[in-house]
Amino acid sequence: MNVVVSIGGSVLVPEPGADRVAAHARVVEQLLEDGCRVGAVVGGGGVAREYIGAARTLGANEIELDQLGIDVTRLNARLLIAALEEETVTAPARDYEEAGDAFRTGNVCVMGGVAPAQTTDAVGAALAEYVDADLLVYATSVPGVYSADPNEVDDATKYDHLTAAELVEVIAGLEMTAGASSPVDLLAAKIIQRSGMRTIVLDGTDPERIARAVRTGEHDGTDVVPEGSGDEPTAWTRDDHDE
Repeated sequence: MNVVVSIGGSVLVPEPGADRVAAHARVVEQLLEDGCRVGAVVGGGGVAREYIGAARTLGANEIELDQLGIDVTRLNARLLIAALEEETVTAPARDYEEAGDAFRTGNVCVMGGVAPAQTTDAVGAALAEYVDADLLVYATSVPGVYSADPNEVDDATKYDHLTAAELVEVIAGLEMTAGASSPVDLLAAKIIQRSGMRTIVLDGTDPERIARAVRTGEHDGTDVVPEGSGDEPTAWTRDDHDE
């Protein structure tokens, strides 16, 4: 099974420290042991937003701010690489061809950002499409996709199931400037729609939720189901009776 996991920076590194990074690295290694090929994309999170906010105050333009965010995502990606065993590359891939080469040879490929005006949400979706992944998992700091930011709107509706077209509609109204935060951004949603990629958006603060979702399809997040595929999972690493 080919899997891409996009881990938000606020999930992986909510504050400087090793324990959370090590726990997510263990899940990646467990999926490798299950026979998966794994790609990981790491976001910038709160640290990136702090740098971007400071640089914006200092007069940096949006492209400069994007580049600053990319630098932070790559630092976070290096932390994940440091926590992994030797089955990975030694530095974050800078483009999809480099990541795809590592993925196809059985190594974990790890990426941060790659280009201005493109979030790591979009990088995760593009990588999943590039390597023909069976499953894309967004490990975020919220339990799924909502009709509005649940941190700001008390009665925001959580969606358990969406088609890719519905996901695009939900995300379309959000403002996306450097440092903006949402479970999945609009470009990522459109790539998911184009590729027909089965996608899960979940709360990844407990990395075992990621492992369970990949292994069995069971989770409390949002399923983005390809058009015409039905509601049943198409491919999981374990059947229920193996748990």
